[in-house]
Amino acid sequence: MPLYHNDDQAMLADTARGFMAEEGNITKQLRHWRDRNCKDGFGHGLWKQMAEMGFTGMLVGEDDGGLGMGHVEAGIVLEEIGRNLTPSPFLTSSVLAATALKHGSADVKGRYLPGLIAGDSVFAVAIDETAKHRPSRITTRAERSGNGFRLSGSKSFVVYGGSADMIVVAARTSGSDDDDDGITLFAVPKDASGMSHDAVRLVDSSMATHTKFDNVELDGDAVIGEVDGGREVLNAMLLAGRVGAAAEGVGVASGAMDMTVDYLKQRKQFGRLIGEFQALQHRASHLYSEVEIARAVTIKAQQLLDANDGAGSEKAELMVAVAKAKVGRTAGLAVREGVQMHGGIGMTDEYDIGLYMKRDRALQEFLGDANYHTNRVAELNGY
Repeated sequence: MPLYHNDDQAMLADTARGFMAEEGNITKQLRHWRDRNCKDGFGHGLWKQMAEMGFTGMLVGEDDGGLGMGHVEAGIVLEEIGRNLTPSPFLTSSVLAATALKHGSADVKGRYLPGLIAGDSVFAVAIDETAKHRPSRITTRAERSGNGFRLSGSKSFVVYGGSADMIVVAARTSGSDDDDDGITLFAVPKDASGMSHDAVRLVDSSMATHTKFDNVELDGDAVIGEVDGGREVLNAMLLAGRVGAAAEGVGVASGAMDMTVDYLKQRKQFGRLIGEFQALQHRASHLYSEVEIARAVTIKAQQLLDANDGAGSEKAELMVAVAKAKVGRTAGLAVREGVQMHGGIGMTDEYDIGLYMKRDRALQEFLGDANYHTNRVAELNGY
């Protein structure tokens, strides 16, 4: 498949770019909510607008009221979210949680998907239990209690956990902490008794929580997928979230690069535009090529996840790891070059370039950094 968008996807990209540049820009969203110390860290009004555009239900099947689109289309929206540093629960709600809910019962879907599609609900996912991404180890436990389960444990850095109407929680229902089997996913409503949140503001001003579950009683209908068989659903959710995070990272890299190139065309030193200096031209050219490679490998990963009518290709997991690793290193290069080429003012809050560095740092850690995914590439190739 060609590593560029078809006509329909190109039209979606034009629409998403215009909408995010107008409604999701840094001044109107990120700085607005940050400077007001907003407890949610994002605007519910913009989330409702995104629903009116059809964005929130992109990955929801048509039978469930969504658009039935794929990861390529979701990635188009995410790239524009990254380009504008838009604070939004799109990745956690419309990608991660929506992917998990595909495997839910009709009751679970009917309970949560209409709110997502309408932009009335926000979802979060609770997977990690330490500072680093280690989904192979799940210690939070859910024990059978009557017709349901009793959930106990804790999760770290649950992005938008304090604002979520429902949290998808990965818990262990059997086996030891490091077993592949014995995992079950639960849809935990926000008003569940025994669930508490310790809110933290991340480096990019987004909100997350350290969430504790103290004997949270859940009925059997809260299960997503099969009891003890949740690892497959969890892996599908992680692949969707990782390629989504890669797409957002491409947007961060592209936005930082564009801002830097514009600055090179305006700033003068020694009576000349600094963009005329050959050394800076070489660095800008190198950065451009790296961003385009990162975008291409991300599109390839999206296409592989969408292959076989959404069932995915057997090569998808490898390419998703490649994309997350490559984008992580490329976005890191883009923000460092951006701050450096801006000079001293690049370190001030007055200029937006530093905000791209902060978003990159938060996005790097989300669902595994470049080192984690470089190691995954090696493992998947037999090393």
